[in-house]
Amino acid sequence: MTGRIYRIGQIVPSSNTTMETEIPAMLMARQAIEPERFTFHSSRMRMKKVVKEELAAMDAESDRCALELSDARVDVLGYACLVAIMAMGRGYHRVSQERLTRHTAANGGAAPVVTSAGALIDALKVMNAKRVVVVAPYMKPLTELVVDYISSEGFEVVDFRALEIPDNLDVARHDPRLLPAIVRSLKYHEADVIVLSACVQMPSLPVVAMVEALTGKPVLTAAVATTFAMLRELDLRCVVPGAGALLSGVF
Repeated sequence: MTGRIYRIGQIVPSSNTTMETEIPAMLMARQAIEPERFTFHSSRMRMKKVVKEELAAMDAESDRCALELSDARVDVLGYACLVAIMAMGRGYHRVSQERLTRHTAANGGAAPVVTSAGALIDALKVMNAKRVVVVAPYMKPLTELVVDYISSEGFEVVDFRALEIPDNLDVARHDPRLLPAIVRSLKYHEADVIVLSACVQMPSLPVVAMVEALTGKPVLTAAVATTFAMLRELDLRCVVPGAGALLSGVF
């Protein structure tokens, strides 16, 4: 029997092509085992180069995007850019979530807002992680900001890799089949959780299960964490086949 249809809203960088692929892929896979159905709706913020100045200008457009999506009366909004939030300073995901949620309510379309940054932090807490390794596509200074942000939330980043891809479209072109070898070069044995992609634009979903099998460690990505957060806000069962430990139904 088909269940209720939920409208999934995403606030997306204009050059992002992956979040509108991976999140629908996960929720569509979920439809094979659960009754709920989903439709997908996006509003875009201008951004081409993953540099701090463009990220700050882009974040300023998120208020407009939240209003546009609330016009569609979506059931949940996801702010689909992890580094834009983390580059704004420690704890900014809470500020962003509160502000954007307030905008949806003022527009008569109240809906919870999750950010990929906050979702990643919350997921690590749900998974009882203490030590993590991180793979990110950003230039090293931005990656170090992400590492600092994660550390400021109480986690130890034991190792990380910055792939140093400045153009956001090129981030989306990064072959996920390269990720297992990248992880093997890190100190993943010392970590509780592997953050395979600390970026919603870098594709990773096709190899999540593979990396878990290769390493024996639970694997998390920004997209997986965002999907988990959305399902939790909708009070739905947090399970997606093939999307790793967090969405296995254990949590």
